[in-house]
Amino acid sequence: MTIANEGLVTDLGGRRYRIERGWARLPDGMSFGMVSHLAASSDGRVFVLQRKDPPVLVFAPDGSFAGGLLDGRVADGHGIHLDRRPDGTERLFVVDRDAHEILCVSLDGALLFTLGTRHAPAFEAPFNSPTDVAVAPDGEIYVTDGYGNTRVHRFAPDGRHLGSWGGLGTAPGRFMTPHAVTVDPQGRVLVADRENGRVQVFDRAGRLLDVWGGLQNPMDVTVDDRGIVLVSDQVPRIHALRLDGTVAGRGRAAINGAHGLAVGPDGAVFLAELAPETVTRLAPVG
Repeated sequence: MTIANEGLVTDLGGRRYRIERGWARLPDGMSFGMVSHLAASSDGRVFVLQRKDPPVLVFAPDGSFAGGLLDGRVADGHGIHLDRRPDGTERLFVVDRDAHEILCVSLDGALLFTLGTRHAPAFEAPFNSPTDVAVAPDGEIYVTDGYGNTRVHRFAPDGRHLGSWGGLGTAPGRFMTPHAVTVDPQGRVLVADRENGRVQVFDRAGRLLDVWGGLQNPMDVTVDDRGIVLVSDQVPRIHALRLDGTVAGRGRAAINGAHGLAVGPDGAVFLAELAPETVTRLAPVG
């Protein structure tokens, strides 16, 4: 499908972006499945998680197709996160929602380790239809166990389960659908609580610090190169929030909603778009 861009521009937190829909280009004869999420590596490649084989599509910095990963290994990919270690190595964490498993793989798809027991959902324990994963600079791993358990789980770098928090509900600190998670520059854990229409802010042990409302079913949360928190919702729009939760700006960049967000090394923002299934790049201008 060809999507006209026509010089469209949006503004998020005082930075203008050129909207480049259809940025990721597949070869003739290939088409996207449901584009669920994406991640960007330091060399400018973008790893797109889709809900069919191959589950991870790799695109070069110019948007051209560069291959696929994990063919036949992911039942239903929901979230993907790129973790950069202090020594410069990078790895991907892939959330297999329906198999109740988190995979950690190298950038060429080699399996490094897993969290959870494949095809063995566990009520109130990892995992029961998890949604997203984030890794802190010290290697701790945070997983939103969104659909079945409505909790956040915390793991040590070696995979030991350190604790969980949340549970079903609308009160502060509870979740309806914890759909996405990130760790901000202050070391706080930000959780997009989708059906409660908010982002909840926790310390690393799960103590509630703040609640940011005014969101219509937030789908993803990430932090850009400026320290601005970006939240996509189902209006659809993208909110640009400062680290204290105040609004720095909003823009409509997605057609029908960005299920996932990622920030590239040059500050570009990538959107995993729904209906039509596509990858949009927001390229900084000016």
